[in-house]
Amino acid sequence: MTDKLTGAAGRAYVANAIRQALRSGDLVPGQRLVELDLAESHGTTRGAVREALQDLAAEDIVEIVPRRGARIRAVSVEEAVQITECRSALEQLCARKAATRANEEQRAELLRIGAGMRQAVADGAWDTYSALNQRLHELVVEASGQEVARRQLERLNGPMVRFQFRLALRPGRPAQSLPQHLAIIDAVAGGDPDAAARAAAAHLDDVIEQLRSPATLTPVPGR
Repeated sequence: MTDKLTGAAGRAYVANAIRQALRSGDLVPGQRLVELDLAESHGTTRGAVREALQDLAAEDIVEIVPRRGARIRAVSVEEAVQITECRSALEQLCARKAATRANEEQRAELLRIGAGMRQAVADGAWDTYSALNQRLHELVVEASGQEVARRQLERLNGPMVRFQFRLALRPGRPAQSLPQHLAIIDAVAGGDPDAAARAAAAHLDDVIEQLRSPATLTPVPGR
């Protein structure tokens, strides 16, 4: 008998744990991923770890080097910019569609998210702001009903988790991005597709500007 997670459950658990560790800075680009160590630390079988690494390789988060094993894939600033340019096109599409397709419950949730983001900035609650930010983007995509765009955005976002983490830590970033997010919320909740697309474009243009900033290359203290 074993208490180790196996099969699909173990595979998903390890993959999610690695995504979270990369997002939090506990894993860094270029870091090796040892199957045995991961299996022991996460209470899964090596088979589950191996399958999880294959899944993450398909998402461009991990690279598997023949005879050398797996490691976190390094993403250059230029690649991150190109990924964000692709995200922008898809998120504009989703914002435009969400403005006309969102139901009343979704519009109400968007407004609650906006209020929560304002309060999080006022309180300096950056973890809360980050979680609301993620939910906002997810909800706009959900409300759009654009399933193909959702799948493509999930794939594009995978390699970006480290950059998103670094941008979130930048002093003053939540206060800077708050008006951009509120503009998306107001346009989608108000049913204005053109304004929603413009707001999404403006937000992603600013993300690209931040990625190109020299601060993006500065190491995060303690990481």
